[in-house]
Amino acid sequence: MSKEPVAVTGIGQTRHVAARRDVSIAGLVREAARRALADAELTWADIDAVVIGKAPDFFEGVMMPELYLADALGAVGKPMLRVHTAGSVGGSTALVAANLVAARVHGTVLTLAFEKQSESNAMWGLSLPIPFQQPLLAGAGGFFAPHVRAYMRRSGAPDTIGALVAYKDRRNALKNPYAHLHEHDITLEKVLGSPMLWDPIRYSETCPSSDGACAMVLTDRAGAARAPRPPAWMLGGAMRSEPTLFAGKDFVSPRAGQDCAADVYRQAGVADPRRDIDAVEMYVPFSWYEPMWLENLGFAAAGEGWKLTESGVTELDGDLPVNMSGGVLSANPIGASGMIRFAEAALQVRGQAGEHQVDGARKVLGHAYGGGSQFFSMWLVGSAPPDA
Repeated sequence: MSKEPVAVTGIGQTRHVAARRDVSIAGLVREAARRALADAELTWADIDAVVIGKAPDFFEGVMMPELYLADALGAVGKPMLRVHTAGSVGGSTALVAANLVAARVHGTVLTLAFEKQSESNAMWGLSLPIPFQQPLLAGAGGFFAPHVRAYMRRSGAPDTIGALVAYKDRRNALKNPYAHLHEHDITLEKVLGSPMLWDPIRYSETCPSSDGACAMVLTDRAGAARAPRPPAWMLGGAMRSEPTLFAGKDFVSPRAGQDCAADVYRQAGVADPRRDIDAVEMYVPFSWYEPMWLENLGFAAAGEGWKLTESGVTELDGDLPVNMSGGVLSANPIGASGMIRFAEAALQVRGQAGEHQVDGARKVLGHAYGGGSQFFSMWLVGSAPPDA
């Protein structure tokens, strides 16, 4: 039996900020969920199941929050699933929900991911000592900076590439009302002049710590026919993982990322991603990961990704826009960040991305990664159903 086509008919985000002290976690997630339902013109009664995801529970200190969030998400008396794959969890959560629809287990599913980092300190939470390994120093940047250095050495990229990415994404964020960082006075010189945190990663080349949530309504062909406006259609989706450390692991271009992208392209019939895909919402918490992931996902040959960045290809008006919304560099509620990438991809093909809309976007990739570059989740969405 063939899979049921999956449509995105509702999308809702909160405004991502440093601290949402006006709401509890329950209030935060309900805000995003209600916006997604309103977009789809549905009510809680129309939802058959709920799939929720977030990053590690110790980020807020509330263990298994999905239990007390059931009421806030309209899940009382309905099936509810919790997903966790570190930083990629927002994407993985959306894929689990989509697979429930594709397998005809449920007709309409609400999926949501969130983080309320203001109630904890994720940077130090990510600095736990691990036996027999060097410490991560302060936060994730201490882990990823050596891999960026390895990429620079391998590719010969000039040390200004990271600043170019950050400058682009922060300018894009000015066109996105939901983005956390709105730096109206941003200049390339300011990025280059910001303090060095983890050589070669500067302060302005890193993601912020954000509170926020994102939700989507996913439904089958019948649900899409009842939708108030044209949906985004899932053309392919996949998850892959690999260990944090193993002999031969390539931190610059992980095998799991390559395999995940290849699976998505196979499902969607994409032979040449550079030609066939119009834009990318990519998980870039540190600016240098844009050129690295361009290579990992097959948009550029090994060692060539930085040239796409340098030449302006990834600008909002470029040939392959990347992170039109401002990306993770401009808003990072960790558990939701991957789902935001997926949702922003769907907004693009629906033509509803507002000021950061890419003209004529028909196929857009959403990408998320997590852990020690070990968990990957991606989907490709289009303006037409997969059998069209």
